[in-house]
Amino acid sequence: MCDAAEKAAAEAAPFAPALPFALVSGEETLVGRGCLGLVEDGPSPLGERARALIEAGGAGPRLVVGALPFDRAAAPHLYRPAELSRSAGRSCFAAAFPPPSLVRGAAPPPRWEVTPEPSLVAYESAVAEVLSRMARREEGLRKIVLSRSLRLLADRAIDASALLRALSEDASVTAFCVPLVAAGSGEASRALVGATPELLLSKRGARVVSHPLAGSARRACEDAADRAAAEGLLASEKDRREHREVVTAILDLLAPYCTELAAPEAPALAATASMWHLGTRIVGRLRDAATSALDLAALLHPTPAVCGTPRAAAARAIAELEGYERGFYAGAVGWCDAAGDGAWHVAIRCAEIAGREARLFAGAGIVAGSDPVAEGEETSAKFAALLGALGIDEHGRVRSEEQA
Repeated sequence: MCDAAEKAAAEAAPFAPALPFALVSGEETLVGRGCLGLVEDGPSPLGERARALIEAGGAGPRLVVGALPFDRAAAPHLYRPAELSRSAGRSCFAAAFPPPSLVRGAAPPPRWEVTPEPSLVAYESAVAEVLSRMARREEGLRKIVLSRSLRLLADRAIDASALLRALSEDASVTAFCVPLVAAGSGEASRALVGATPELLLSKRGARVVSHPLAGSARRACEDAADRAAAEGLLASEKDRREHREVVTAILDLLAPYCTELAAPEAPALAATASMWHLGTRIVGRLRDAATSALDLAALLHPTPAVCGTPRAAAARAIAELEGYERGFYAGAVGWCDAAGDGAWHVAIRCAEIAGREARLFAGAGIVAGSDPVAEGEETSAKFAALLGALGIDEHGRVRSEEQA
C-alpha cells in the first residue's frame, strides 16, 4: 500500500483513474491502482521517456502501464501506477475485482440500443472497394484490415468491472482494463476493456517473443462442425497468405535487433472460446538486452494483423474507408519496467466504455480472394466475445441459452 506521501502524489497526478489497470491471464496477472505520473510527450524514444518517469524518484512500482493507440502519430496513454498487485495466475485479479454479493430482488438486466457504425451493408461495400484497389495495384496494397463498430447505449451505467470478470472466464485470452479518462476531467470516466488472444511482444532480459494471429474462422457448437472449421482454416490458401504477411513483417522488423530469430515454417491453430485463428510463435534473442519492450512494441505496431501491407498505404486506406477514429482499438495494451522488460498485447476484441455507452470493434483481414459477405460475417463472429459477456446479440436482444 502507498504511504501518505505516495497518496498525496497520486492525488496530485494529472490522471486519477477511477478503475484499476488490469492484465489478466492464466500465466500472470497485473493490477495497478492510482497514478504517480504520466509518461510525457517528447522527441526521445518512448522507452527512454518511460524509464525517466519510473526513475524519477520516490517509492512506488517501478513500471509503467497503459495503451498505445492504433495511429502511430497519436499520443500513447502510459502512466506509473501508485500501487501494483502481481501474481502468477489470477489470484490478485479476484481480490481486485470481486463479484458482487447476491442480493434478493436484484435489478433486471439492462436494456440496450445497438447502432452499427457503419452498417453491415456499408462495410461489405468498403471491402469491395478495398478489393478493387488491390486489383488495380494501388500503392502496392496486398492486405488491409478493415473494421466496423457497434455503438451500444444502455439504460444505465455499464459495469466495466462485471464485463472484465465475464471476459476473463475464457482461459485462452488475456483480459484487460485500461482506464483512459478519469471522472471529473470534463467527460465521463472512460476505459478500454477487452479480451485479446494476441501477443504483440514480450521481453524478459534478451529473450523476445511475439505470437501474431491472422486468418480466422468462427467456432461451432457441435464437435464435428468445429473440427471442420479448424481444418478448413488450416488448409485455406487465402488465410495462410494473409497470415504470412504478418509473420514476414514482424521478422523483418525484429531481425536488425536480434542475434537469433526463429519461427516455424507453417502456422498452427490457436483457439479462443468463439474463434479459431492461425498463429505463429516467433522467438528471438536481442543484441542488446537493455532494449525496451516498449520501443520494440512501438516498432512492430501496428502489424499487418490489424493494419495491412504496405503499412503506411494500408493506414491511409483505413482512415478513408472506415469512417471513424479507431482510438486505442487495434493498438496495444501492456506494461514495461525500468529494465525494459515487459509485455504488450494487441488491443482487439475490445470496447471503449463511458457511462451508459460502449463502442465495440471488430475487423477482418482483406487480401486478394476475400469475399465481402464472408468478411462481414467474420466481424460478426468476432463481436461475439464482447456481446456474449454483455449477455446480448448484435441487435441488442438478450441472448438465449442456445446462443450462449
